[in-house]
Amino acid sequence: MAADASAAPAPASASASAKLKDATPSDVLASTPWKTTGAVDQDGNRVALDDPAVSNFVGWAYFDADGTYTMYNLDDSPKLHGDWTVTPDGSERWINAKDANGKVLFERTVPITQLDKNVFTYRVFPNAGDTSVYYDIVHTKTNHVEPGTDGRGPGANGNQGGNGEYHFNNGNAR
Repeated sequence: MAADASAAPAPASASASAKLKDATPSDVLASTPWKTTGAVDQDGNRVALDDPAVSNFVGWAYFDADGTYTMYNLDDSPKLHGDWTVTPDGSERWINAKDANGKVLFERTVPITQLDKNVFTYRVFPNAGDTSVYYDIVHTKTNHVEPGTDGRGPGANGNQGGNGEYHFNNGNAR
């Protein structure tokens, strides 16, 4: 029996959505660039993104499927790069940050409070010994092209900083 000619083919985005629906948490994180769009404290109060308690976590984030990432400040200046993983259940994200020679500068594991195709939120604790005070750092899906790549992928132009080295915001180590 012939297919119904009036049935429209599924749009490409529906196919991509179906793939993402069955994706692992790692697949979801690597599926899109992310922009920090908000921060909320433990009482549900919005925190300004330039507040010193959260400003080190603000920027653009590009998580690649190969387990590497690059982050930039909102002015597109390089911030961090290194390796990342997400637990299979999507409850935690681990990153390290590396200098230009590949030496690990710090590692951080954070609880993930939301991860879907549009929102990625993780929690940071200013004092690891006191989990009653925290900030949820909210990122949303963006189409912002990774700086320095002209949309062709990480490192397409040979470097990420003006002098060929990455720049780091070491204040992110908390």
